[in-house]
Amino acid sequence: MKSTINVLVAAALSVLALPAPHAAEPQYPSRPIRIIVGFPPGGPTDVIARFVGQKMTESWGQQVVVDNRVGAGGNVGMGLAANATPDGYTILFVSSSLMVNPGLYKKVPYDPHKSFIPISVLAASTHVWFSHPSVPAKSISDLINLAKKSSSMSSVATPGVGTVPHLSVHLLAMDSKTNLVTVPYAGGGPSIVAVLGNQVPFGCQAIPPVTPHIQAGRVRALALTSLKRSALLPEVPTMDELGFKGHDAETITGMLVPAGTPGPIVKKLYAEAIRIMALPDIKRRVTDMGADVIANTPQQFTAQIKREATRWAKVVKDANIPAN
Repeated sequence: MKSTINVLVAAALSVLALPAPHAAEPQYPSRPIRIIVGFPPGGPTDVIARFVGQKMTESWGQQVVVDNRVGAGGNVGMGLAANATPDGYTILFVSSSLMVNPGLYKKVPYDPHKSFIPISVLAASTHVWFSHPSVPAKSISDLINLAKKSSSMSSVATPGVGTVPHLSVHLLAMDSKTNLVTVPYAGGGPSIVAVLGNQVPFGCQAIPPVTPHIQAGRVRALALTSLKRSALLPEVPTMDELGFKGHDAETITGMLVPAGTPGPIVKKLYAEAIRIMALPDIKRRVTDMGADVIANTPQQFTAQIKREATRWAKVVKDANIPAN
């Protein structure tokens, strides 16, 4: 009997000694961390990822490296992260494409609701509707009226198919029953150049790269898609102020980890991200980019993913935007 008990005790101890799957390390991190960004270097998602990575490196004494995996509107990077080992050594930084792409592409290599654990929306930038100064429009209502009267005044430049500005144009077209023509370019720069050169009368774009041109009078701001006015352009009204309810939109920079990442690591990453985003130099650098520090909770980010994925999928469907 005694020998049987000893065998059972030994077996129990051997089971307890086995590591739990993806168990949190007692001293995380103990090796370099990779941040996957699905966009080229220099964009807002990449820049903020590098801000955070640098501060993590300084704080934890482990190298945090940004890995740009570009392609398919961010799908390549998001798919890579979705299939990464959930041990805390792979972090994903995303834009709003996380929530837009499932409704825009026939198939994406991730599930926005199941593949990741949201950490926080770290920052977000609003969008601005603008026109060439020669266009006789000073408001969104003017834009709509001009577009209804003349097809030559119905085109709106956007930074690409499936971007939030592109979908915002479709949303306004449907709500105002106006035949607005989206002209998607390969990025924000070319779309701004098109309006600067008066090749396209109107544009809708994230606020940072347009602001210098607005301030110099090279383009005219018509409205912002935020719910409150921007400190960068305090004189520009919001769509909401102008009576266009439900047209608030932004491009986010969010931080997530693969589903299955241990809870203690998730909590540590969240605490560190919030600490970093509250640092005066980081807040200043983000503001200088034309973005706002958000730093919301995992629960708030999770709710936002659900809400925005549903919202933009409906816009894609209702506007009959072809799936990629």
